[in-house]
Amino acid sequence: MVKGLYTAYTGMRNEQRRMDILTNNLANSDTTGFKKEGATSQAFDSLLAYRIKDLSTPGLDAKHIGDMSLGVKIGEVYTDYTQGPLKVTDNTFDIALAGEGFFTIEFTNKAGETSTLYTRDGNFNMTKEGYLVTQDGDFVMGTNGQRIQLQTTAAETQIDRGGRIYQDGVLRGQLQITDFENYDYLEKYGENLYRPLDGITEREATAETRQGYLEASNVQTVYEMVQMIATTRAYETNQKVIQAHNDTLQIAANQIGKL
Repeated sequence: MVKGLYTAYTGMRNEQRRMDILTNNLANSDTTGFKKEGATSQAFDSLLAYRIKDLSTPGLDAKHIGDMSLGVKIGEVYTDYTQGPLKVTDNTFDIALAGEGFFTIEFTNKAGETSTLYTRDGNFNMTKEGYLVTQDGDFVMGTNGQRIQLQTTAAETQIDRGGRIYQDGVLRGQLQITDFENYDYLEKYGENLYRPLDGITEREATAETRQGYLEASNVQTVYEMVQMIATTRAYETNQKVIQAHNDTLQIAANQIGKL
């Protein structure tokens, strides 16, 4: 009976976690370059099946593997890096990436410490000094490892598919587009940025730049809403299971116990 309560409890926790992720996805459905998240769930550890068949322990009894939990196990939270649709803005410093890769950003935290982070958000501006920056004021990096500084008096600025920036026909800099072998070594940092983890390996980026475009979020609002409804129903089902077990326990304690 207590096992049943625990099973329903873990189910409610899992659905609550899913709901948190779904609501975060919906809240960022209009965030430029946002990548939606999802969550996995598992039954009790699959190692159990292997241990039952384990012949390394002599004797007739199988090796003790600990207490078995029949509840659902909350798995990992993953990020879906599928490219979002490109929308036209016609703004000079709006740049989208078509393909795999990230813009390279020199990020400065509140303590004044700088680090290299990455983003798919190409909604850039030019400062009065001519530096290309993000909406939060962090510098966009070029292929030379330096900040990109442009001419503020230029009449025309063009960015080609390779990220090269021309002003009045003169090459002024090139965007550093970085890609990685395994995105599992990237974590969301905040401010629409990604931070590389230890063990990450870079590779040649295949993304092309599109001036006058922005990459929209890859969140599909209708799909997320349907998933929210299904998650709510699953949560309510687990609630009913707990209520049913509670009623049964009350009968066992208050009526059967009197016999």
